[in-house]
Amino acid sequence: MSHQLLAFPTDAELAKNAAANWLAQLRARKNPAANYTVALSGGRIVKTFFEELASQSQANSLTPQTCPAIFSNVHFFWADERCVPPSDPESNFTLAKQLLFDPLKVPAAQIHRLRGEGPEPLALKEAADDLLKTAKVANNLPIFDMIFLGMGEDGHVASLFPGEPEDVIASAAVYRAVTAVKPPPRRITLGYGVIAAAQEVWVIASGAGKEGALKESLLPNGKTPLSRVLRQRAQTTILTDITPR
Repeated sequence: MSHQLLAFPTDAELAKNAAANWLAQLRARKNPAANYTVALSGGRIVKTFFEELASQSQANSLTPQTCPAIFSNVHFFWADERCVPPSDPESNFTLAKQLLFDPLKVPAAQIHRLRGEGPEPLALKEAADDLLKTAKVANNLPIFDMIFLGMGEDGHVASLFPGEPEDVIASAAVYRAVTAVKPPPRRITLGYGVIAAAQEVWVIASGAGKEGALKESLLPNGKTPLSRVLRQRAQTTILTDITPR
């Protein structure tokens, strides 16, 4: 278990730095012709993060049209999604579409929506098959280049919540259905194995009331889903405006 904790005084500074650092990584890619897969999450801070990504990209002429290499072959997936239509305000896809994809005119072929409004078994199969065809694969697991996660007040990440049975936690499924403890209840989420296998995971943790969850998550024997993710990975970056206590 190893992590890098980057602290910021405000959520605005947090989002600004996260966006700038990720865009710098995309510019520095050695092989823009290769697929680069990224998983996005929902949450309050993501709105500011997406706005920063779009704003900084446009200010520096880094849109797919003016600088094709920056987003060339960058394929957008989701760490989790609510089982609602894409027009629903609760949809994680809708937030990204409005604040990131539409402003930057990201090609539709690079956007891989989780179709949570349909039959769950079909949505899970289609999502896993699509990811396995697009991403690098090792040991039958897709290897994301980057996964962005938030953190809830209970330390949940994606839609992996506390209290799941060990056999469910150990599931090898790429995506699985869950019933959340907060509305809307039905969701689709990446499993722990895929998150653990990613080349990079950035946890963007922000918001009042999460101090205890972050402190617990950073303990070597922490009980939160985020703590489990940290233990399963060699290195994870946590960007936060929270002071653990």
